Amino acid sequence: MIASLLLRARAWVWTGFLLLLVSAGLRPETAQASHIRAGFIQAKADTTIPGNPRRVFFKMILYTTTLSTGTQPPVDEDKVTIFFGDGTSSCYRGIDRVGGRQPIPLVPDTGLNVYVFEHIYPSVGPFTVRYTGENRIAGVRNMDNSSAQSFYISTTVYIYPELLGNRSPVITSPSVDKGAVRQVFTYNPGAYDADGDSLVYSLRPSKKVSLLAQDIVGLPCSGATGNNTPVPVTVPNFHYPNHPSVTPGTRPEQVAYNGSPPGVPGDTATFVQDIRTGQVTWNAPAEAGIYNFAFSIRELRRTPLGWREIGEIISDVQVIIVSTNNLRPTLTIPADICVVAGQTVTGVVTAVDGLSQGSTAQTPVSLFAYSGIKPPATFVQSTQGPPQARGVFTWQTQCSNVARLPYLVVFKAQDTPPGSGSTTTPPANQPLIDEQVWRITVVGPPPQNLRATAATTTGGLNRTVLNWDAYTCTNASTIYIYRKVGPGPSPGPCETGIPPSSGYVRIGSVNANVTTFNDDNLDASGVARGLARGLTYCYRIYADFPLPALGSSLASAEACVTFAGRSAQLKNVDVEATSTNAGQIAVRWTTPRTTTGVAFDGTPSYVLSRGEGLAPTTFTTVRTFTSLTDTSYVDTGLNTMDRQYTYRLDFVRTFTGGQPSITETLAPASSVRTTVVANNPPTAFTVSWTYNVPWDNTARPVTIYRRVDTPGSTFVPIATAPTGPGGGTYLDNSSALVPRQSYCYYVRTEGRYAAAGYLSSLLNKSQEQCRQLIAPPCTPVLALQAVNCDSLAALPQPAGTTTTYTNRLRWTLSNAPTGCDANVASYRVYYREGTAGAFTLLTTTTQTTFIHANLPTSGGCYAVQAVGNGGTASDTSNVACQDNCLFFSLPNIFTPNGDNQNAVFRPKNNSPVRSVHFQAFNRWGRKVFENTTTASDPVLINWDGGGPVNGDTAGGRGNKVADGIYFYLAEVEFADTASTKRTYKGWVEIVR
Repeated sequence: MIASLLLRARAWVWTGFLLLLVSAGLRPETAQASHIRAGFIQAKADTTIPGNPRRVFFKMILYTTTLSTGTQPPVDEDKVTIFFGDGTSSCYRGIDRVGGRQPIPLVPDTGLNVYVFEHIYPSVGPFTVRYTGENRIAGVRNMDNSSAQSFYISTTVYIYPELLGNRSPVITSPSVDKGAVRQVFTYNPGAYDADGDSLVYSLRPSKKVSLLAQDIVGLPCSGATGNNTPVPVTVPNFHYPNHPSVTPGTRPEQVAYNGSPPGVPGDTATFVQDIRTGQVTWNAPAEAGIYNFAFSIRELRRTPLGWREIGEIISDVQVIIVSTNNLRPTLTIPADICVVAGQTVTGVVTAVDGLSQGSTAQTPVSLFAYSGIKPPATFVQSTQGPPQARGVFTWQTQCSNVARLPYLVVFKAQDTPPGSGSTTTPPANQPLIDEQVWRITVVGPPPQNLRATAATTTGGLNRTVLNWDAYTCTNASTIYIYRKVGPGPSPGPCETGIPPSSGYVRIGSVNANVTTFNDDNLDASGVARGLARGLTYCYRIYADFPLPALGSSLASAEACVTFAGRSAQLKNVDVEATSTNAGQIAVRWTTPRTTTGVAFDGTPSYVLSRGEGLAPTTFTTVRTFTSLTDTSYVDTGLNTMDRQYTYRLDFVRTFTGGQPSITETLAPASSVRTTVVANNPPTAFTVSWTYNVPWDNTARPVTIYRRVDTPGSTFVPIATAPTGPGGGTYLDNSSALVPRQSYCYYVRTEGRYAAAGYLSSLLNKSQEQCRQLIAPPCTPVLALQAVNCDSLAALPQPAGTTTTYTNRLRWTLSNAPTGCDANVASYRVYYREGTAGAFTLLTTTTQTTFIHANLPTSGGCYAVQAVGNGGTASDTSNVACQDNCLFFSLPNIFTPNGDNQNAVFRPKNNSPVRSVHFQAFNRWGRKVFENTTTASDPVLINWDGGGPVNGDTAGGRGNKVADGIYFYLAEVEFADTASTKRTYKGWVEIVR
């Protein structure tokens, strides 16, 4: 009887508590009528003179319904409360709307509200500006009870000296649109960044804030008790519109669609956003209704240190899907184009209305264009049809429009079925749209009138003097100069810069306002080496544009110059012996010639130097030759087994009487290095080779030599293979190869100097490399024993202890790859804490099981690799992951009476969590305690009966509350991979 009365009393108290929450305004759902559809916030730095670097101007666009609710007129959002992200706010509804609610063309049930405000921040740093409004429009299908959910959007601004003048992306197209059941729906925000920064899009769940503005607003606002920092959470039971649970009983399926991504009729419906263009494609809605989703636009800027995030907008969008026989119009836009700055872009856009079922008449179609370049660009619709709507987009480009990324223009076609255009339009007659994105890339014009003239330096070295006309785009930052021996290919249409595939090499750069450059052939240390006699050098230049938009120009026309005579040329770096300490490389070169054929003035000599690797930065002198007839040298005592060597030759002339010497440095040349790897399965070898030489090895094939690695065997040529500018590969899958037998390989290249026909058939051998044809170990198949979460949740956790977890692994060997070796010597076990990131080696074992104990969480991923007797490792097994359990159990009583027994309110048992936001209320609905604890706290919640407290994470610093029953709200974020959030409500009794 007593227990029954106690339960009734507690039930009455809990019911009264909920009523008090409602009457006191603690539930945001009841504060205002539902009316908000969508919105976003944009920002820009102070543009006044002289300007305050910490002053930011904001504009918020809010879309609200114009429909009445019953007998009540539509709610008018004439004032809003803004939270600035620095601990301050605009106080209660302190920002006025600019003008009245504005109509949206062809969308009579929605109005547009504009709010303009500014804020001066106290310091540098990132700040998130937030708006939360009450409430969302009723009837949104992909969340629970939308009319009881507040609305949330935000924009993050970065205030740093190096980002002065930054402007956030601007969303140009409406955030409310309409589509039809079983027809593809597309939406594009038409976002534009005036600074040319990169924009990256990603879908987000719609958010809400759990408290009313008066509970968030804080000092210095009159009567405020909050902290001016709304904490957004995902609206209850949010799913993206294509999720099956949104339309229970109906399987959402795709329909045919030729756009991106293409539709696959019958496959599960998709709802995706293009990461680069922002285009949202829903293929296809299954049922009529209202749907919301959010997306973020991250603003990235390329800096000298790499990409850097400098801002983010989170917008919330509404889609209204109707059941209709009306078919959406079909839009045709121009193909993506590339134009040279200064040219006029003209694009014709057409659309044809789709014939509704049972109808023979098409309806007029309205065309729209959304883009940050409009204005100055214009879009004029000349006809609405039927049969065809037509409009013309026009943009006069300028040098200031040059950018690395294309400009996006979003075109939209909207039909006008009978009866549309009023707030009482039946759903069957709702207008439908088609939407597509046009990309316009603007490049710089090519520099004009490049001229190359042969000259000499004061030291007698050959030099090229380049001149060109002043560049027409004064906003360019740099002119880059490129050189090539012999003429090069012409660039492709609208191909900016000079690609490496052209054979040109960058040799210098000047400011964009400079019109001349001297090519002295500087080496890495800045010493002039001069240009070689007997060669023709060709040049191209192009202009580059500065951050943040970047961009480049087309390349100039080619200009060439020829120097008479003939320079010395390296022609061989030939590995003659392979050894770790007695290797030998033969280096050979040609003798130089003067223009007239007479002897060189001064005392000539050669200086041969050596470096390690393909492109060494330092060289060591090997030998100096004082006779011009010395044109070869065998370098000995080398580790040709493990190392690759590069040689450089200097032709030096010294003089008496204090005249400085003249040094002509030849382009360096490396040895050829071969790498041999047994394939999987072990029936073949992949033979690879690399080199870096000034001659051309690509005109003739490489010859591959092989021998059995046994005493007395000899190398024989087995094949030839093509090679590239830096090397190549060959697959030796001969049937003569025997598993477990060792084989040795080397390759021989055949090169030539294309600009000097007398230097051909330059033969150079690589070092030898021997490898055994061993079958790889079989790949393990890993299984991870699942954690029994129910059993863990039922276990008590004594006070003062920390729960630890154990993961149990077991694996077997598969028969993959074909022919693999099941004789395994050991296994390597790898582990990572989450589902992403790098694995680390956990242990090596000879067993096929492993127990990973004493873990702070059960979450983590594992992989296993088998190791053969010869040390060869298998492919990595499948990745097996374990997620953390989700349980959180709270007691109904604690006794803070000083005996240190059950003295604080804390979870009885819980799986790993990231944070717990806890609030306690008395029976009158007054908050008596609040704190937030995280995984780093030794005890979660840890309420000792103190109060009242607001945000006191230490717990119990206020006066002690009276004994009795209290009601709590615990918002828990678990430490699983999805960061699951759950809310726990209940009561607890304090007994002293």
